[in-house]
Amino acid sequence: MALTVLAPVSGTVVAMADVPDPVFAEGMVGPGIAVDPILDGAPSIVVAPISGVVAALHPHAFVVTDAGRRGVLVHLGIDTVQLGGEGFSVHVSTGDTVRAGDHLITWSPADVAAGGRSPLVPVVVLETPPDRLDTLAAPGTRVAAEAAPGTPLLRVT
Repeated sequence: MALTVLAPVSGTVVAMADVPDPVFAEGMVGPGIAVDPILDGAPSIVVAPISGVVAALHPHAFVVTDAGRRGVLVHLGIDTVQLGGEGFSVHVSTGDTVRAGDHLITWSPADVAAGGRSPLVPVVVLETPPDRLDTLAAPGTRVAAEAAPGTPLLRVT
């Protein structure tokens, strides 16, 4: 059964190869795409890209797995682990069941950028061969996270 991955944040789609971190850019974590979030200074709500269970959770990153045990990693900015959770408000816990579009985290991509870090948001489908992933939103496309149901980014076949 195909899995559609929705945009976890609003912004502009960026090719994973353009993410300024070789772990993501070279696909070491897995295939995916990134979103350059809106930097208007307002807090940004991060939503679940798929329905499932919050399998891993940090203030700057999370994984949601679906019923078929397929996981989607969302990483909020690059090198944001160094912030120690500062600037991130987490609204769920590990083990929670979520629906695509549920609010999971609030953060300020503008604050991340002002601190000298990239606010790009990699969205990675874990343990999936690249040939099983279709890109639904090409680089340069504007996407919305909070529109119901959210802009589709990727499809896993």
